[in-house]
Amino acid sequence: MEFSLIERIRALTEQPRDDVRLGIGDDAALLSVPVGQDLAVAIDTLVEGVHFPPGTAAADIGWKALAVNLSDLAAMGASPAWALLALTLPQPNQAFVEDFSRGFAELARPHRLALVGGDTTRGPLSISVAVHGFVAPEKALVRTGAKVGDAVLVTGTLGDAAAGLHALGNPFQADDKHSSARDFLVARLNRPTPQLAAGSALRGLAHACIDISDGLVADLGHICTASGVAAEIDTALMPLSPALMALYDDASAQQFALTGGDDYELCFTVPMARLANVQSDLSRIGCGFTRIGRIVEGSGVKVRGANGEWLESGYAGWDHFA
Repeated sequence: MEFSLIERIRALTEQPRDDVRLGIGDDAALLSVPVGQDLAVAIDTLVEGVHFPPGTAAADIGWKALAVNLSDLAAMGASPAWALLALTLPQPNQAFVEDFSRGFAELARPHRLALVGGDTTRGPLSISVAVHGFVAPEKALVRTGAKVGDAVLVTGTLGDAAAGLHALGNPFQADDKHSSARDFLVARLNRPTPQLAAGSALRGLAHACIDISDGLVADLGHICTASGVAAEIDTALMPLSPALMALYDDASAQQFALTGGDDYELCFTVPMARLANVQSDLSRIGCGFTRIGRIVEGSGVKVRGANGEWLESGYAGWDHFA
């Protein structure tokens, strides 16, 4: 049964690439890194009940398992190439595997990402994906480059995925407006869009970059710690979707945006002199972005309220062991 499941995964996710010398079917894959490129590697694990609610559609799990990893490549400015998949199932389930693989492949194919190996085993439902991508030497986006005076920007809108998770467990009035908003937020939770094109466009422009997986304040805090600086952000500037504002009051929407995570947008810092270039390059690829603050001397992240007051700290993001 195990080998038949592996064969179905291979068949449903097949993506030919010249740099894959040997893919699924042997003890290890043989891969060729192009001359003049660094290899960027990232891995994430998704566990049922922790990273996705029980009952989530298998196709959505397949999409998200890949998306969260591609988002890491996006934050590095890398272009995706290959992936490894380790799939743990409570019992053999061909229908689940086929739907999972279709969701995975739906995101992989537009990026020409090849699944080149992995493993299947029995246990509580969990998925580990390792992705590999390419970036030119010295061109990768990192967390260590933010400088005092930089603008802090984010792509997309914030708080949608966390609100979608909340909405799954909290019924709303069943009219068209609320149902449409809820569906949008849940889709943002289940099928995040990794900002790969934006990451590539920011090479040579951004001083520092990170994807928003654990919450804006927490992830921007990682940039600040790595770069030895502080950040000030303004809640009045944070980009919030109409769907989020339709279902939640201002205070709840703000909390989701600051701490919710799981949006997989990019947060990055840019010197003021390059803002026009960022505007031009991101607009050209159709990527929306918003300036939400600035980098200053000091440490940590300070949050300014809508009335100009500094809000108390305590905007902790996601912590697996908290």
